[in-house]
Amino acid sequence: MKWYTKLILPILAVVIWEIAAVLVNNPYILPRVEEVFAVFLTPFADIYGSGSLVSNAVVSITRVVTGFVIACVIAVPLGIILGRYPRLENFCDGLIQILRPIPPMAWVPLSLAWFGIGMSSIVFIIVIGCFFPILVNTIDGVSRVKKSWVETAKIYQANDRQVLSKVLLPAAGPAICNGLRLGFGIAWMSVVAAEMMPGASSGLGYLIMYSYNFSQIQVIIAGMVAIGIIGIAADQLFRIVQKKKFAWEVLDK
Repeated sequence: MKWYTKLILPILAVVIWEIAAVLVNNPYILPRVEEVFAVFLTPFADIYGSGSLVSNAVVSITRVVTGFVIACVIAVPLGIILGRYPRLENFCDGLIQILRPIPPMAWVPLSLAWFGIGMSSIVFIIVIGCFFPILVNTIDGVSRVKKSWVETAKIYQANDRQVLSKVLLPAAGPAICNGLRLGFGIAWMSVVAAEMMPGASSGLGYLIMYSYNFSQIQVIIAGMVAIGIIGIAADQLFRIVQKKKFAWEVLDK
């Protein structure tokens, strides 16, 4: 499938949006496409004292990257350990399965109580959001590595570090990368929701809520579109890494 075929539905959606906006004829319900596009033409312009579209996007990206890195530093090593030792994984599985389905936003009251209003509470929500997808995929990837591969490495007198770097990580790499991709997507959704919490003063989520108070629907939609564009860019980056680093997995299928 050609890359440009992926543009058909988005373009169709924009056309339907424009037609609907003309029929509704009420910018406070559904602004026209050019009104939203005008916000992108002045991305550095201050929006009613809430900062520009770009500045708020940078704040959100910074928070996401910070929370994502923290989650990776904890979840990947823990996932490797649990995947390597099935008995330990079975011991921890009950707690993981209890905590995993809890939505990140359900942690907001505890986040505010523990960290107060500000960056720390938002980053905590992001960490919670992307931690479990990374952890579960890492466990699954490591646990699926064939025991014969590990045993063969040990026959050739490979130590634990070499088994990890030469066998476990390369073999589990696709699953770990997929977990990172899923985790980053959830982290991006979590930051926008967290930035709508009381006390938030920056970020795309804050900009959307702030614009709602002024009935600036075009800014709200522009913020939503910006979220989608950044999310697509991040997802494509993970896809590129997967294709380059784990092309053998595609060939194997």
